[in-house]
Amino acid sequence: MEYSDDLIRDILSTSPVVALVGASPRPERASNRVMRFLQSKGHKVFPVNPTCGGDKIHGETVFEAIDEIPGKIDMVDIFRRSEFAGAAVDDAIRVKANTVWMQLDVIDRAAAERAQKAGLRVIMDRCPVIEYRRLGMA
Repeated sequence: MEYSDDLIRDILSTSPVVALVGASPRPERASNRVMRFLQSKGHKVFPVNPTCGGDKIHGETVFEAIDEIPGKIDMVDIFRRSEFAGAAVDDAIRVKANTVWMQLDVIDRAAAERAQKAGLRVIMDRCPVIEYRRLGMA
């Protein structure tokens, strides 16, 4: 899918609170590096991972589910395999997030359509770090 640079720039600049689904405490994992990068850009990033709930990643307590995060979530960034992305998208819809962002190689067109019908902005098969750099925002 194609997304305008204006849409991507707007999402990155107007999403201060991010739920990162599939966050890993392991520094070699992409989700770990992306979380640190988003934090460096001023985002408040809440890691979500049911297997390490209560632990800390980059100083933030890991939540087991999106709906445990207090307050408004602007963007749900999904680091799950495509077959599991739909559940995270449905969670994002339920908590009334503004945006669903599915990482590189995470593609679920039906889930993306559900999110769009619910009024969420959707980015699929992209990485915010790459987009920050490509758009000269890094």
